[in-house]
Amino acid sequence: MDGWIIVLFFVIPLFGAFVMPVTYLFSSDSPKFITPVITFVLLILSLYSFVYQPEQIAYIIGGWKPVGDVPIAIYLVYDGLSGFMLVIINLIAFFSSVYAINYMEEYTGQKYFYVLMCLMIAGMNGVVLAGDLFNLFVFTEIAAKSSYALVAFGVKKDELEASFKYQVLGGMANLIILFGIAMIYWQTQTLNMADISYMLQNVENNIFPVFIQLILITGFGVKAALIPFHAWLPDAHSSAPSPISAMLSGVLIKTLGVYVIMRLFFNVFPVNESVSIVLIALGGLSMIIGVLLAVGAWDLKRMLAYSSISHVGYIIAGLGIGMIMLARGENQFVATLAFTGSLFHLANHAVFKGLLFLNAGAIEYAANTRDMKQMGGLAKFMPITLTSSFSASMSISGLPPFSGFFSKLIIILAAVIAGFYLIAGLAVVAGIITLAYFVKFQKYAFYNKPSVSSSIKEVPNLMRMSMISLAILCLLMSVLILPEIREVFLNPAVNTLMETTDYADKILGR
Repeated sequence: MDGWIIVLFFVIPLFGAFVMPVTYLFSSDSPKFITPVITFVLLILSLYSFVYQPEQIAYIIGGWKPVGDVPIAIYLVYDGLSGFMLVIINLIAFFSSVYAINYMEEYTGQKYFYVLMCLMIAGMNGVVLAGDLFNLFVFTEIAAKSSYALVAFGVKKDELEASFKYQVLGGMANLIILFGIAMIYWQTQTLNMADISYMLQNVENNIFPVFIQLILITGFGVKAALIPFHAWLPDAHSSAPSPISAMLSGVLIKTLGVYVIMRLFFNVFPVNESVSIVLIALGGLSMIIGVLLAVGAWDLKRMLAYSSISHVGYIIAGLGIGMIMLARGENQFVATLAFTGSLFHLANHAVFKGLLFLNAGAIEYAANTRDMKQMGGLAKFMPITLTSSFSASMSISGLPPFSGFFSKLIIILAAVIAGFYLIAGLAVVAGIITLAYFVKFQKYAFYNKPSVSSSIKEVPNLMRMSMISLAILCLLMSVLILPEIREVFLNPAVNTLMETTDYADKILGR
């Protein structure tokens, strides 16, 4: 794969965002068709890159070579982990953009919606390709600022309040992250992540890296909506238009939060046992508190938002277990198993939670309510929404043969083998409670005594297409448990985490 192709992942959506206001002057419908074309091209490009990827490629913007072993250029880095994330981001972006064509018809100012959506996609793609902390922060801000505006897109009181809360907490997180970046620069005199990795390996005082990692956990913990940094998420995800809710929960919190934690804590900082214990604790808390908050919610989108907190907890707990195995120099098999489960669940959650938010949007579109107490009898009127939501509900609850069963099982097995029986127990309990509130959703929305008008009908075709496609994926992704399939789609990302600071050697070649 040629290095310049990497640049296209954020240049194409940025170019689209600037072109659409111009095309809108000639055709008011142009933005809603341009955006799916852009996301489709990005999806094909990400799949092509993933299939034909080298082990790792670093593209130097402008061709500036290191001066005296100091990397002075902007680096873009593509490897197994970033390629894996690009496929997930652009897959959910494509189906969300197709779904939005019909869903957004009731909104005014659609040209702004699609411009902001493209900017958010460009920011997320840029985050997973950034090879230095400065541009990582810039791309994070592009994605975050776009999401602030999209949360408030309906300009109703609740939406504006949710966006304001999101911005305040996001701004506080940014200050914490900037402080952490400043401290890193003060210690290492560089912002290139590979160069920082070299510098930190030579730091005699082990307290400094741990201190910075704890600061960054706080900042990026807000982005990932980990407990206790989650306060913004339920309002933001429930207030945004449903295609954006699918993006926020499916990929944004994982890209700006989970991915950055993975990249920095495994490939830049030396793995540390103390930090891994913090990750395991935050993951366990998020896992169980998230489901307890979700089980009492009656607003469908709010319930799904709380559920996202729980499932991010699964991912972070798995990463923490893998990290502690590496830090102790113990069973490498358990570390590999934990990373495989976490990355598998990250991909699964993007698909089934993205689908569930599209299902919630379909119900709101047809029945004009998100309150499950006001639904009922929708199975008769919305069979496609029923079938696809059942697929997603069973997958997120961890029932076989749906994909969520296998990713949860791998995380639980890794926890048991590593001796983290409490985490394994919490994961099992959280799975049972998850099944309970998704059974509640199915019962009250589709099978309860009809509470909605008999004139309700299934949503338009493009919304159906997105839901059906993601529902099929909830089943098909189960094949990732097979060694031959896992070798192609999961192992490159797992290997990137296992290599830890070898990331720097491959980029700078020292």
